[in-house]
Amino acid sequence: MRSSLLRLIPRGPTLLALGVLLGLACPALADLARPLMPVTIFVIVLGTLLRIDGHAVVAALRQPSLSVLLPAVVMIACPLAIGLAGHALGLAPELALSIVLAVSAPPSSGTAAVARMLGLDGAVPLVVTVLSMVLAPITVPALAGWFGGLEISALELALRLMLLIGSAEGIAFLLRRHAAPVLAAHGGVVDGTIVAALLVFAVATMAGVRIQIAADVPAATLCLALAFACNIILQVGGAALLPGTLAQRLTVGLILGNRNVGLVWSALGAAASPRMALYFAATQFPIYILPRLIETLISRNKRKASA
Repeated sequence: MRSSLLRLIPRGPTLLALGVLLGLACPALADLARPLMPVTIFVIVLGTLLRIDGHAVVAALRQPSLSVLLPAVVMIACPLAIGLAGHALGLAPELALSIVLAVSAPPSSGTAAVARMLGLDGAVPLVVTVLSMVLAPITVPALAGWFGGLEISALELALRLMLLIGSAEGIAFLLRRHAAPVLAAHGGVVDGTIVAALLVFAVATMAGVRIQIAADVPAATLCLALAFACNIILQVGGAALLPGTLAQRLTVGLILGNRNVGLVWSALGAAASPRMALYFAATQFPIYILPRLIETLISRNKRKASA
C-alpha cells in the first residue's frame, strides 16, 4: 500500500489530467464517486495540514510578503478583480457569482503536493494555503454576500466552512501532537494519499456533466473557456508578481490559479445551482490539466539549461 501511494507522486500531474477525462468518459464511474466528494475534500485538507512544517510556518510569518501580502492577494484582491471583470464583461449574474466563488476559494490543498511533484518548492504554497484556509470562513461569505445571489446566508456558509476546515485542523493537531515522528518519516505517503484523493475528486466532479453539456453546449463551452481563462490569467499574473527564478514564479502562479473549488462547493451543498455546479466542474479541467503542461515547460527549461 505504501509503495503504491509513493508511486503515485511522480505520475501525479499525468494521473490528475486523466482523472477529469476518465470521469467525463465514464459517467457511471463519476456518479459512483460523487458521494465521496466531501470525504475526499476532507482528506485533501487534512493531508495538507499534516504536511505543515512548524519551522517553515514560523519563517513565513516573519515575512510579510508570505504571511500578509500573498494571502491577501489570493483571498481578496484576486476574487474582487475577477468578479468586477466578469460584471464589466456583462456575464450573467449567476455565472459571474460562480466565478467569484471559485476564485474566492483558498489555493487547492493539493497545490503543495503538485508543486513537489513538479520539482518546485512545496513550502511556500503549503504555508499560503494554510493561512488562506484560516481566512476562508471570513472572506468567502463576505465576497459572496457582496456580489449577491446565493440561496444561503453568509453566516451559514461561514459556519459550514468553519466546520469543514476546523474539524480537519483539529484532527491534524492531534495527529501531529501524538504522531509527529511517524508523520515526518512518511511524508511521501501523505502526499500520495492527497494525490489519490485528488484523483477520486476529479472523477467525482464530472458526475452529470455530460448531461449538462448535451443539454446546453454553448453554456458548457462558455464555462470551460472562462475556467481556463481565469486560471491562466491568475497563473500568468502570479508568475509576473514575484521576481525570481522560473521555479519560484511558477510556484506563485500555481498558488493563485489553482483553487480548492471543492471546498466551497462542498460547503454550499444544495445551494449550488446547476449552472454553478457546471462552472465548478469546468474549473477542474485547468486545475488538473495545466500542471501537466507546466511539467513539460520545466522539463524543456532543464534540457536547455543543461545543453
